[in-house]
Amino acid sequence: QLQLGESGGGLVQPGGSLRLPCVGSGVTLDYYAIGWFRQGPGKEREGVSCISSTGGTTNYADSVKGRFTISRDNAKNTVYLQMNSLKPEDTGVYYCAAAWGVLAGLFSHEYHYWGQGTQVTVSS
Repeated sequence: QLQLGESGGGLVQPGGSLRLPCVGSGVTLDYYAIGWFRQGPGKEREGVSCISSTGGTTNYADSVKGRFTISRDNAKNTVYLQMNSLKPEDTGVYYCAAAWGVLAGLFSHEYHYWGQGTQVTVSS
C-alpha cells in the first residue's frame, strides 16, 4: 500500500521560499504521476502542479507559473515542490497525491493516494 508524507511547511514572509518534499513509502513511486494540491482557508482544493512518472512532463496552475517548480528523485522516492516568491494567497494546506500511470493532470479525481498535508502560511 502506497503511503505519502509531506513536510517542509511553515510560516514564511511574502517573497520568501519553501521546499516541500513528498516522500513515498511502501511502494516505489516510479510508476506514479504525482500532483501537488492546496486548500486555502474558505477555498476549495485546487491543483497546483503535477509531474509525470518519468519526470519528463510537468504542468502548473497559472497562479504559480514562474514561481513554483516541481521535480522528482525516484532514487529517493521523493517529489519536491520548490516555492519561490511566495504570496499571501499561497497560504493553505498543501497535499501531494499519486496517480497510477505515466501522466495525470490537475484534477483531484485523477489521483488515488493522498498525503495528510502540510500547512504553508505566507504572512508578514
